[in-house]
Amino acid sequence: MGEYVIKLPDVGEGVAEAELVEWHVKIGDLVREDAVLAAVMTDKATVEIPSPVDGEIVWLGAEIGDTVAIGSPIVRLKVAGEGNVAPGSSPKDETAAAAEITPTPS
Repeated sequence: MGEYVIKLPDVGEGVAEAELVEWHVKIGDLVREDAVLAAVMTDKATVEIPSPVDGEIVWLGAEIGDTVAIGSPIVRLKVAGEGNVAPGSSPKDETAAAAEITPTPS
């Protein structure tokens, strides 16, 4: 078993962050590839975030109403196989790494 971190994707040209407006999952849920995990809103649109893999939700990285930077981890899944996360890293490690590379709005 491995872990897979889903980061907030680039949801629009020139968008540096988005507001989390809805979770479609909770910790412990089993999800299939392409299942909608959350909805985020920018000043341009509301976008649904799908799961790229099958797995079990083990961590949610924001509360409804939070502003999340593009590239920040928003969901952590337990998956079959290796996943995309180094064993033993925490969601906080992923958040710190994303903060270092996330562009700031000008």
